[in-house]
Amino acid sequence: MSSSEQRRRQLAREKFERQQKRREEARRRTRRITAIVAASVAVVAVVGVSAFVVAGKNDDKDKKGEAAASQSPAPEPSESESKAPAPPMKIDKKATYTMSLKTTQGDIAFSMDAAKTPETVNSFKALADKGYFDDTKCHRLTTQGIFVLQCGDPKGDGTGGPGYNIPDENLDALGKAGGDGTVVYPPGTVAMANTGQPNSGGSQYFLVYKETKLPPTYTPFGTMDDASLKAVQKVGEAGVEGGAGDGAPKKAVTVEKATVEKG
Repeated sequence: MSSSEQRRRQLAREKFERQQKRREEARRRTRRITAIVAASVAVVAVVGVSAFVVAGKNDDKDKKGEAAASQSPAPEPSESESKAPAPPMKIDKKATYTMSLKTTQGDIAFSMDAAKTPETVNSFKALADKGYFDDTKCHRLTTQGIFVLQCGDPKGDGTGGPGYNIPDENLDALGKAGGDGTVVYPPGTVAMANTGQPNSGGSQYFLVYKETKLPPTYTPFGTMDDASLKAVQKVGEAGVEGGAGDGAPKKAVTVEKATVEKG
């Protein structure tokens, strides 16, 4: 690989990491605002002000926090703050599961080994069983430096999640990081998106359609079959809207139905 190509990929990875840090900083600001509002609510409750006014203040602050986060260019999800418990463990930890996506760009399926990533597989099955992924967009395609299609956000803008976090798993599956701090995510890999902080995954995941080098901090939990990889590669070949290297895919991908089955 030429030195110029290596430099281009390095710059792309550095941009990726900077974006994650900016998103996390925006999330921290949102949490600080929420804490201030919560303290204000407690005082107001003591003096008997109506719950309607309190709710209105919370809503206003939350909207401002969401707006601030959405202005960040970071492609990673704002899922670092858990608000609900993760689903109870119901899968067979010794089994293999298949997640099947019926999308507007063809069927995409990937296998998941519950023995290696039980918490991730259990969460995805619980979410799929209740229709969480149905009618959601794959909101982000990257075609420069890294090569991924990112999906799993019910909001469709990179900020949505299930309200809880799942722990990182299987991080050593792709080997030790090299001198540049990265490992190779092979084509066909399915991995968890996160905020850049440990154990901050939620529902967003990315499909690797071309060899990609990233830090070994994203849980690799699935492998696409050949037909599915080709479908994602076609989306990648079509590029990003407006000709950029990162953004909404020109070939819009909507997950119409998602299912997870054992075996």
